[in-house]
Amino acid sequence: MSVREEFDEWAASGRDKGMEDRHWHTAKHVLARMPVEAGDTVLDLGTGSGYAVRALRQRDVGRAYGLDGAPEMARNARSYTDDDRVGYVVGDFGSLPFETDSVDHVFSMEAFYYSADPQETLAEVRRVLRPGGTFYCAVNYYEENTYSHAWQDSISVDMTRWSRDDYRRGFRDAGMFVAEQDNVPDRDIEIPDADEFPTESFDTREEMVERYRRLGTLLTVGVAP
Repeated sequence: MSVREEFDEWAASGRDKGMEDRHWHTAKHVLARMPVEAGDTVLDLGTGSGYAVRALRQRDVGRAYGLDGAPEMARNARSYTDDDRVGYVVGDFGSLPFETDSVDHVFSMEAFYYSADPQETLAEVRRVLRPGGTFYCAVNYYEENTYSHAWQDSISVDMTRWSRDDYRRGFRDAGMFVAEQDNVPDRDIEIPDADEFPTESFDTREEMVERYRRLGTLLTVGVAP
């Protein structure tokens, strides 16, 4: 099954809103750190329900675009807002439908690893960014987060599992400076007391703390020279 087919099914069954609820735990902190200014043009790669561009519009950006490879996802996202400065497009990560040097900031949450060619995607992000523009790339599925490795078994499309170093190297190879890289903790997930373990997902409280508080979401920030 293709990425388009997989996520069209997710959108049709209402799972886009479920993703929004889960991703918002850490996405809201990443979005708050983005240096957007009034009038900027921003792009969200793998927009899903479009929650990120709606949030960025509240900071008075000029135009906000959400790109998704699944038409049903983009269709749902459009239905969730009547803001005429928000647009949703169907497109491929490897060939972004934007002019060179036309975007101030790019955001992506839990979507980059679905790219068929991650290095090509980074090159496209670099192409569309204006000088000084940023790419905030956030993922939970990455090499150091061993708790996420089983996700591939539950989805029919291929996922790219990069390490922290792979992300840094990939950004640099695409021509971006790596401004920062850190882990954004998920503090919204409630962690039970130690005597309530094991749970369905964790044997010990220490494992759950590691998963959500220490590992959380890996954020890599690139800057276009």
